[in-house]
Amino acid sequence: MSLVLGLLLGALSVLVMLPAAQHLRSLQDGERAQATLHTAGPCMAGHCQGRFEAGGRTVIADLPVGSGDGRQSVGAALVVRYQADDPQVAAREADVRGGGAAVLAALSGGAALLFLTVAAVAVIFLARQRRAPGPTAPA
Repeated sequence: MSLVLGLLLGALSVLVMLPAAQHLRSLQDGERAQATLHTAGPCMAGHCQGRFEAGGRTVIADLPVGSGDGRQSVGAALVVRYQADDPQVAAREADVRGGGAAVLAALSGGAALLFLTVAAVAVIFLARQRRAPGPTAPA
């Protein structure tokens, strides 16, 4: 069981949260814009949208997985960074250093190491137990 949990948490960290943190960091040099929260929801899961002006047009962009501040209500003001050539790729300015995605990557990676260590210790313990000679019967 520990092995399965360790592998799942490791996969979450490496395949989901690290790429999300890298994507957020890639927007550090993006264009800056004042925005409003268009759709509220669990932002950490990628269910928020922001509305802002880019290139003279109104853009409604999905905020990526790992965005924070999901407790704000629709219409709340926020600052976003977006790619100049594709304004649909945007993130809250407060998150472009990695945000919650980096924290979750570290936490899930640490938990994965813990569970994998527990699994390795259990395997070593069982292997030693099998090698130990049983009590001998008196003759």
